[in-house]
Amino acid sequence: MGARRQTTQLKIQRGHHMLRASFFKRSWLVGLILAAGAFPATADGLTVVSWGGALQEAQAKTFFDPYAKMKNITVTQDTWSGELAKLRAMVDSGNVAWDVIDVDPQTGATACDQGLLEKIGSDTAFKSAGLVDGALTDCAVGTSVYATILAFQKQAFPKAPTRLTDIFDTTNFPGKRGFRKSPVDTLELALIADGVATADVYATLATAEGVDRAFKKLDTIKKDIVWWEAGAQPPQLLKSGEVKMALAWNGRIADANAKENADLGIAWTNQIRGFDMWVIPSGSKNMERAKDFVAFTVKPDVNAALSNHIAYGPTVKAASDLVAKDVLPNLPSAPENSEAALAQDGAFWAKNSDTLNARFASWISQ
Repeated sequence: MGARRQTTQLKIQRGHHMLRASFFKRSWLVGLILAAGAFPATADGLTVVSWGGALQEAQAKTFFDPYAKMKNITVTQDTWSGELAKLRAMVDSGNVAWDVIDVDPQTGATACDQGLLEKIGSDTAFKSAGLVDGALTDCAVGTSVYATILAFQKQAFPKAPTRLTDIFDTTNFPGKRGFRKSPVDTLELALIADGVATADVYATLATAEGVDRAFKKLDTIKKDIVWWEAGAQPPQLLKSGEVKMALAWNGRIADANAKENADLGIAWTNQIRGFDMWVIPSGSKNMERAKDFVAFTVKPDVNAALSNHIAYGPTVKAASDLVAKDVLPNLPSAPENSEAALAQDGAFWAKNSDTLNARFASWISQ
C-alpha cells in the first residue's frame, strides 16, 4: 500500500496514502496517558501525527504506548490527510506543534524539496538500521511497507482474478470496479496493463507519450469505474455489491476480513508498494526526542511487532525473520506476494504531481 497516499487540484498523494485518513476528522487529538498516572509525564513529551484508522491504532500499540512507557513521557497523537499547507504554516511561523509525522513517499519527497523537513537520512542510527531499499531518503525513515492490491468479491467470478492488471479485463471480470481518485498508482498500473515492464514504468510515465498511453488504457474501462477517496471505502463498496473488484490498500482489506467478516479475496501480483515513513518538521524544538522515537521504531523486534496488528510488512531487513509465520502470508513483503511488485517512486511524484494531477482532473471531468 495515499498514497500514495493538499486540498486542491486533486493533490491526492499516497499512498498508502494521503487520503487514507480523509475519512477521519483532522481535529482528533488524544493523549496517551500511561497507566492511570502511574508514569507522570515529563516536560519533553512527544506529539506524533499519522493517518488515523487501523494504521494509527496499530502504531499506538506497537510504537506510541511502549515508547511512552519506556521513556516515562506522554505521547500525544494527532491525525492529518497530507495537507502540506498546514505543515508549511507551522514551519513558516516558527510554531511547530508536531514532532514526528507519518508520510507516504511522495508527500515526504515534496515536503523535503520544499524545505519543510529536517534532513535526518544521513544520521548513523538510521543508516545502520538495515532498512530495505527505498525506505531511507534524505528526510524520511520508513517503518512499514504497504501495498495497493486488487480486492474482489470471492463469489463474483467463476475464476478468481490473480493480478492487479485483471481490473482492466472486463471480458473475464465484468462489472463495476473501484479506483482511487488519484493519478498515483492508477497511471502506473495502466501502463503495466498495457504491456510496459515494471522496471520501465516511471521512465515511460516521464514522457508525454507515456502519459497519453496510460490515459488511453484508462479510457477502455472509464465507464465501469467507481471512484473512491478514503481508504475505508473499497471494502464498503465491495461488501455492498456496488463494485465487484477494487484497487485498495491491503491493510484495509485485511482489517475488513478480520473484523467485519468481509470474506474478500486479494490478488497480489503487480502490487504497487509504498512505505509509511517518519519525518521531523523543520525547526523542530524537540529534535533529539523525535529522532530517538524514530530510532526506536526501527529496532528489529519493534519493527516486526507492527505486523501483528496490521497487515503491513517491516522495513528492517532483520525484522522479517521475527514476524510470526502465520502473519507473514498476509504481508506485502512476503516473497510469495511480491511477484512483479512495483515500488512507488516518491521523487517522481514530487516532481510531476502538479502536472499529472491537473491532467487527471481534466480527464475525469470529460
